[in-house]
Amino acid sequence: MNYMFEAGFLGTRAPFFMDFVTLIVALLPLLVGIAISFARKQKYELHGIVQTFIFIISVIVVGYFEYGVRLGGGYEAFVQNTHVSHDYLFVVLMIHIFISVITLGVWASTIFHARKESKRGGILPGSYSLSHKKAGLRTFVGIVLTSLTGIWVYLLLFVF
Repeated sequence: MNYMFEAGFLGTRAPFFMDFVTLIVALLPLLVGIAISFARKQKYELHGIVQTFIFIISVIVVGYFEYGVRLGGGYEAFVQNTHVSHDYLFVVLMIHIFISVITLGVWASTIFHARKESKRGGILPGSYSLSHKKAGLRTFVGIVLTSLTGIWVYLLLFVF
């Protein structure tokens, strides 16, 4: 597991695992946007499969991130080399965590309810419910905010 702490590939002070996770987080809105485009083209089954796959991969990436942070000494170890105020960084981190945890819950709920409705035969081609569309929009906004705040935290820790 030493590879996790070798120099990253983005040219910052970050270790490999932070660069990897940040890249995935940065791409997440694009990937989810692609999945949404399947629904707009009425390819609902493909939309559901891709959304579920992206969700599962995202949960795995979060686990990998958490493992790396714990193995690397936790929050205190990663803030040592930043020139940013630790109070400011902590507030930004708390905002990021709050948004990402809420988003994860909304995303999981959206997938769960859509799969449940689909198995009951309630979702027919062209008839996705308005509530599912609203939940999907909330999820997408949360994913964009999670991505932006995650990149913000990365920049504060490893660039500034």
